[in-house]
Amino acid sequence: MSDKTEYTIDDVKREAENHQKAKEQSELMQLIIFKLAGEEYGLPIDQIKEVVLTPRVAKMPQTPPYIKGVANIRGNIIAIMDLEQKFGLGDGLEAKEAQNYTLVVENEAFKVGILVKEVPNTLTIEVDDIDKASTLIQYSSLDASCLVGVVNVGDRMIILIDMVKLIEAEGVKTSY
Repeated sequence: MSDKTEYTIDDVKREAENHQKAKEQSELMQLIIFKLAGEEYGLPIDQIKEVVLTPRVAKMPQTPPYIKGVANIRGNIIAIMDLEQKFGLGDGLEAKEAQNYTLVVENEAFKVGILVKEVPNTLTIEVDDIDKASTLIQYSSLDASCLVGVVNVGDRMIILIDMVKLIEAEGVKTSY
């Protein structure tokens, strides 16, 4: 046993300090948290351009049921999407219900609004806290790249989705 490695108390302390420093330097991610059918969902804050009271939505013919129509938000005509209905979590929201809010998601290729019932809040998490378990993905009919993972915060479970990848996977025309 000549190759047995011995650790001193100083080695253990140094290792603990290095582990703590690595944890402190862990990348932080800020999320917008909202509820769909009573469950909490999160989007990276950099995917959200703004949150507005849902304006009047004009229904568009020949669109999927989860596309509620289009709305004029600050001079931009954008598609309004109901994720509750898209994810099969219930009947979905009516775009004309009182006090609905719209999360405006934007990237270079598209701009889309997501209906939510209540004002979303923000939460900062450590990227290392995201459970990217493959079992989550294998039972979902969503494209695997759309589901980022699940974050446990206290007694809350927040499902992280990537709206940009979800929209791109759909191939839906979202800007008119």
